[in-house]
This record gives sequence, C-alpha cells and structure tokens, in this order.
Amino acid sequence: MTIADPIVGIGLDPATAGRIYRDVLAAYTRPGLEQMLPSTDFPAALLPALALADLDTGVEVLESDGRHWLEVLTVATGAPATSADRARYLTVLRAPTGDDLLTATRGSALSPESAATVVVEVTSLRGGTPVKLTGPGVKEAERISPSGFDEQLWRARNEATADFPAGIDLLIVAEDGAMVGIPRTTRVVPIAEEN
Repeated sequence: MTIADPIVGIGLDPATAGRIYRDVLAAYTRPGLEQMLPSTDFPAALLPALALADLDTGVEVLESDGRHWLEVLTVATGAPATSADRARYLTVLRAPTGDDLLTATRGSALSPESAATVVVEVTSLRGGTPVKLTGPGVKEAERISPSGFDEQLWRARNEATADFPAGIDLLIVAEDGAMVGIPRTTRVVPIAEEN
C-alpha cells in the first residue's frame, strides 16, 4: 500500500477545482507574483493537473518515491497517461532537471496551444538562484528565487521558450502550496547576468 492508495479515484470537489483554476490564471497573468493553492490531501504541485486535465489531455508525473501519483491523476480526471514528451500537463514531483524542461512538448508556431504546462515542485519559493522576470503582466520587473532552481534549469527553461509562440508554460509550486507562474511570454534573466 502506498500513500496515494487511500485517495485513488477521489478527485477535487468543484469549488476547490474552480479555486485552483483561478489561482493558475492569476499566476500566469501576473508572472512572479505568489499565489496560494488550497490545502488538500494531494501534493500541491499535482493540483493544477487535477483541476485542469481532462479526457483529451495527456498527463505524466515524474516522481522518485513510488507513490503512484500518475495513477491517482488519471483515475481522478480521466486524463490519459502519456510520455513526458507528449504530455500537456507534465508534473515533476522530484528534483527537476534541465532535461525535464527540454523534453516537454513545445507545440509549434501553427499549434502553440498544444504545448505543455510543466509544473515543478520545490521545497520553497526562496533560496535558489535569483532571477528577474520581465514581459507581459509584469509591472517593471519581478524577482524570484525558487529553491532547487539553478542557472542550468533557468537556461533550459529559456531554451524551451526560445521559439515563441511555441514553448512551455511553467508553474513552480512549493510544498506549502505557494505558486508562481512563468508563461512562455516572460523573459527570465539570472540576476548575475543583468549587467
């Protein structure tokens, strides 16, 4: 029996799903500003896919502890499991790598809507490599420093968004539910590279 077993088949109630939808929308419309996801029995980073995935949305969960959250996600939402390079919702519940971001589907210039939303779990939204965000929805500039995000990960994110309008959209979610959104339209520059 795994920690996920007691809640297999139990999804989010409509009110909670609606709140998560609004939180994700707010995170993407105001990149870098923290939003707080509701507290549930699920890992906070799994909540966006639980609220937004459906029968036509391929999903993948990358984890290292054997809790089988992909099974929970597919049963709760009806979304089909697929490979990381085809998933519309790619959730990373372990230490992220640059390959995770670069493998995610980016869509194309003719079909940018088929790109992935990559949701990455971190321990905190503070303590990592500081970066400056600019672009649509950002008032002047925002600075963030999620733990576990080093320069290599930020470079991979920027490479994955280099062919706009194709590119990934990123949600970084701390274990306590604090979340920031970084859509593909946002420019990310490590603070050390600013000058």
